[in-house]
Amino acid sequence: MDGAFWLFDLVGEDIAFWLGYLTNGKHLNWYASFRFTIMAAIFGGCLALVFGLLGAAAKGSRFAVLRAIGTIYVSMVRGVPDVLFFLFFPLAFEQGVEWVWSMQVCTPDSIAADQANWPPCREANWLLSTYEYLILACVSLGIIFGAFTANVIHGAMRAVPRGQLEAARAYGMSEFQVLTRIHIRQMWVYALPGLSNVWLLLIKATSLLSLLQIADIVWWAGQLGSPNFLPQAGLVHGDWRWAYFIALFVFYILVTLLSEKGFSRLTVWARRGMPVEG
Repeated sequence: MDGAFWLFDLVGEDIAFWLGYLTNGKHLNWYASFRFTIMAAIFGGCLALVFGLLGAAAKGSRFAVLRAIGTIYVSMVRGVPDVLFFLFFPLAFEQGVEWVWSMQVCTPDSIAADQANWPPCREANWLLSTYEYLILACVSLGIIFGAFTANVIHGAMRAVPRGQLEAARAYGMSEFQVLTRIHIRQMWVYALPGLSNVWLLLIKATSLLSLLQIADIVWWAGQLGSPNFLPQAGLVHGDWRWAYFIALFVFYILVTLLSEKGFSRLTVWARRGMPVEG
């Protein structure tokens, strides 16, 4: 109590109140939940790049079967709403594991005793933790935005001037050397502007984490900003969700600005040793 009075005397009662309010247990959980958004963005972006490279390679393959697979993947995933696919993949994966596991542990008696439609028996129920849901969310983001990445990379590969590829072959380079040293090397210059857009779309999609029972920044903002009523004190505050959502707005704007700076530096790095256009 002496420390509290000392704080009041030092900064004033109003500032001391806000310092205490913004550092209580619930707000500390909100600040900690930012790690879920950051982890989903980073790992989802890495998986999107992997799926994008594989999809672009399949779409540009000489084999008709691989071209068909790449084209179907890019066209189908890009045409499905993000939120629908984001919910479908984790749910389908979870129920698929429960179905396989039920074939091992469920007996006719346990199935008959359980009135629930799913899972077939209680022994097959798989209760996912927050981090397991986060892994599924990262894979979902990777699959969704991997389709957009594949389309960007495929277009960038086609944008590299054919004359430079033919010149490299004329100098005696093998097909592998032409691919790695000329084609892919110059492809990044054309791909980075499109990849920056995909990255920003992925960042926005991290706001869907709460749909997978993850207490992320959006979920906590809604909880903390809702009207708070305590029986002992009455109405602590009204509907403050607008204030918390403004804080998230500022957070995503800062991430956007940092991302644009980062991609600008990547573009300069990718263009090193190449002639300046114009």
